[in-house]
This record gives sequence, C-alpha cells and structure tokens, in this order.
Amino acid sequence: MLQQFSLALGTLALNSPLQAALKSRGKRMGIVVFSYAHRRRNSAEQTQYPAFEDALELLDHIHSYDAGGLQTSAAGWDRAFARKVRKRCEELGLFFEGQVKLPADEADIERFENEIRLSKEAGAKVVRIAIGNRRYEDFDTAEGFEAMKDEAWKSLRWAEPIARRHRIQIAIENHKDWRIPDMLQLVVGMSSEYVGVCIDTGNSISLLEHPNETVEAFAKYAFTTHIKDMAVAPYEEGFLLSEVPVGQGFLDMKRIFDICEKANPDIQFNLEMITRNPLKVPCLTDKYWATFDEVRGHRLAKALAMVKENANHQLTSIEGKEGDALYRYEEANVLDSVEYSERHLGLKS
Repeated sequence: MLQQFSLALGTLALNSPLQAALKSRGKRMGIVVFSYAHRRRNSAEQTQYPAFEDALELLDHIHSYDAGGLQTSAAGWDRAFARKVRKRCEELGLFFEGQVKLPADEADIERFENEIRLSKEAGAKVVRIAIGNRRYEDFDTAEGFEAMKDEAWKSLRWAEPIARRHRIQIAIENHKDWRIPDMLQLVVGMSSEYVGVCIDTGNSISLLEHPNETVEAFAKYAFTTHIKDMAVAPYEEGFLLSEVPVGQGFLDMKRIFDICEKANPDIQFNLEMITRNPLKVPCLTDKYWATFDEVRGHRLAKALAMVKENANHQLTSIEGKEGDALYRYEEANVLDSVEYSERHLGLKS
C-alpha cells in the first residue's frame, strides 16, 4: 500500500501544473544593459552602488545573482577588450549579445562593421538594433514616419551584407515605432537569414497591440528578446504604461516564453527592466493618430478595454527616490524579475 501511495504521489507531482511550469528550459535569464540605466550614470563618490567601470565589471555583477548573459553595445571597444569580454563570459558560463546602431549614411558603414566585428569577437551571434523611438511623439505627419521607414530600408541594405559576411544576426527591436505590419514588411522584405526580430514583450502595447498578438506575429522571425512585464492604468489622454518586475504585471509570461522557444529553441531571454516613471500613451489625442491612418477604431476600443481590465495603480515610479535609494530600487526590480523567472518560468539558477 505504501509503495502504491508513493507512486501515486509521484504521478500527481509529474502531472501537476506547478511541475509543468517549473520544468527547466535549460537556460538562464540574460540582462539588457538598460536594466541598470540609473546606476550606469552614478557619479557619486560615497555610494553602495558605484557605477560599473566597464562590461567586465557588469558581467561579474550579474553573475553574482546567477544571470545567464549580457546584452550591451561594443561601441568604443578595441579588439583586446572584446577578447577579454569573451574570455570572461567563457569563464563564468555566460552568453554575450551585442547592440549596434544601423549605419546612418554611407560614411557610417565603416563604424557599423567595426562594431559588428567587435561584437562577434566578444562572442555574440546576435546583435540587437533599434531603428526608431516613440512614433507618436516623434512625428506629426504620416509622411514623416514614412520617410523614416525609407531611411531604415536604405540602412538595412547597407547592413545586411556586412552581417552576412560576418555571419552574425541582426535583430530589429519592435520599439514604440513599428506596428506588426510595418515590422513584417521590413523583415520579410529583406528576405535574409541574417535579419530578424528582437521581440520586446511590452513596447507594442503603446501602439495598441496586445502582447500575445505581438509575440505570436514575430516569433517565427525572432533571434532574441527583451523581456519585460507591464502594468497599465488610465489617465485623461489615454493610458500609462510601466515596466514592472516580472510576475507583477498582466503579461502571460509563461505563454510568451513557450511561443518564443517553440519558434526558436536557441533563443535567449534578456531582461529589460527599466526602472522609471510610467510612460504616457496619449491615444485620445489628435497628435497620437497623425501616423496611424491604417488603424481603425476597434483597435483603440480593444486597447482601452485591455487597460480597464488590467488597470494597476501601483506602477513603477522613481518619484522621491534619489542616490542609493534609487539604485537599490533599480537593483531590487532586477533581482525580483530574475528570481520570479527561476521560480515560475523554468529558467535555471
């Protein structure tokens, strides 16, 4: 009887939802350098949270709490330092991914190729690229946005042969600029195994897209990720949007992880927990709609319903936080996210 009872308990454990959620994905959470946006700028002499001297020091720090890798820029490095980064990653068992800006013009191609070369020297197989910023803030007309898209096409046509030559993948982030049709037109239009997507799990909410919709559309083309959980709340001109520690927002993170891994088993999950005040998405103003001629009213209605359903009035805020109090808050948000991912999303510690 005892033996049968023990076997029954084992079967229940194996089939429980908790056990399924905790099944190891065989990888650890990486860290995007912007997760330390405040500490990187710390110039105080008396502080418990000194600015990181360089990428090597940041690698040591993230290793101290069992993160799996780092995504950062190699701009300003030389080959000797890039090799030091690669060596340190190998010693600590970390992965490295780069961040590179597309060439702005033909004169900038040499800079771009040098940063691609340095990123690869440091161990990167993927570099993340952001093209725009906040579409609804930057442009007053549809023509302005279309001109930016044309420039992006031109830059990618310069960049793709370089990426192909160095055999390194360019992952374009869905920043608060490219809606799903725009991004797919760009990536599919390039028709290159070296041009894909860096899925940011939260940015496209500002473009009235649901996170599940965004991830499902881009997973097939995804080379890497920016993982963030999000909270929302209404305000008079639209809604507030805020990164919060993973597990404290409304995103279905397990579903997102599963979709990404099914499409690309080798994909890395990189935490981008930006500790800041909530961003305003003024979707009830005329200026917001200046570049969205193709978006219909039902899209706004669905987005506002999503905000109402998930309204959270305890958004991340840095009001009243300065010095070490701010850096401590930033660090806690990162650590909480990594710990939750290990406890509930199957990432390794």
